[in-house]
Amino acid sequence: MIPFDLFNLDDKLTDSQRALRLQVRQFVEEVVKPRINPYWEAAEFPWEIAHEMKQLPIWGTMMQGYGCAELDALSAGLVRYELGRGDGSIGTFYGVHSGLAMGSIGKLGSDEQKARWLPAMARVEKIGAFGLSEPERGSDAVHVLTTAVRDGDHYLLNGSKRWIGNASIADLLIIWARDETGQFGGFVIENPNQTAGVTITNLQGKISKRAVLNAEILLENVRVPAENRLAHARSFHDVSAVLAYTRYTICWEAAGIAAACLEMALDYAKTREQFGKPIASFQLVQHKLVEMAAEVSQMQLLCWRMAELMAEGKLTSAQTSLGKYNNARKARQVALLAREVLGGNGILIENHVARLLLDAEVIYTYEGTNEINLLIVGRELTGIGAFG
Repeated sequence: MIPFDLFNLDDKLTDSQRALRLQVRQFVEEVVKPRINPYWEAAEFPWEIAHEMKQLPIWGTMMQGYGCAELDALSAGLVRYELGRGDGSIGTFYGVHSGLAMGSIGKLGSDEQKARWLPAMARVEKIGAFGLSEPERGSDAVHVLTTAVRDGDHYLLNGSKRWIGNASIADLLIIWARDETGQFGGFVIENPNQTAGVTITNLQGKISKRAVLNAEILLENVRVPAENRLAHARSFHDVSAVLAYTRYTICWEAAGIAAACLEMALDYAKTREQFGKPIASFQLVQHKLVEMAAEVSQMQLLCWRMAELMAEGKLTSAQTSLGKYNNARKARQVALLAREVLGGNGILIENHVARLLLDAEVIYTYEGTNEINLLIVGRELTGIGAFG
């Protein structure tokens, strides 16, 4: 299967960027795709894949030092693109650990905190999770209900979180809460599964990204050392910087999922015969393929420009939200068209498109729902906030 690159963007990569992209692509083709379906169907975390994934030079993404990968903006995007081409669950495991958890510590932790936690996380010896969303606070995360009250050398955390990826396998769990003064803070719980007052329950019945574990967390007078409060997190604006980066990478993930769906549909159309000839020779099928190619090309070009802006330090929240809004809905559309091209075979996970279709569905909702991202862009265009 030839990766889709109609506008020859690969020609603009540096040798190191091309080598990294190829390394991740080979891992996806040789390790992820042949093994992921049973885990996805059983809703089990693929530990064997995760262990082999540790060898990839991608952990810590763009952060400097502490054993982190120190990727440039384009390379960071390419990693999520290639992981997206393979499986959304693997991409989310990586994104939560390397982007949200390590990113929070890297951007908002003190030098001591970074030195204490990041090296082991960069080696994937300790897995991180990021607890922001709550049962009653999803899009309205700025008004979290979880509290952190100072008690001597500790904080007492009370509240609940929901949809927290990696929580049940985490060694470090960052809980976002408000203290008694109303300040927003990140509190790192070490070994949360062995911490008194922490109850972690994996959510059941997901139809999307089934091989990554999302949990509900109940916090009842959980004692966290005061030294485990992230030193430079005092407002929601601080954590927004972390979310802005991960939202950027989600744009790439959506493009990767869409590209994989197009590639598989194209390969299938060329080899599947009906009425004595390949279905790729039918006008209706070519129409679907061209629609998919147009959408994927636009997604790729948008990601590329966003990478340039990020590298220049010019990428704005409105630009990131527009990228996420655009690519999340296009990934949905492309995956649906791919399912149509494969016909009945498109609903079998052995052909991968069905799994990617459902993984594209959840991208529409997480890292800021598409409605919220639409309104962020609307506020930028009009100067009028239509929410909050």
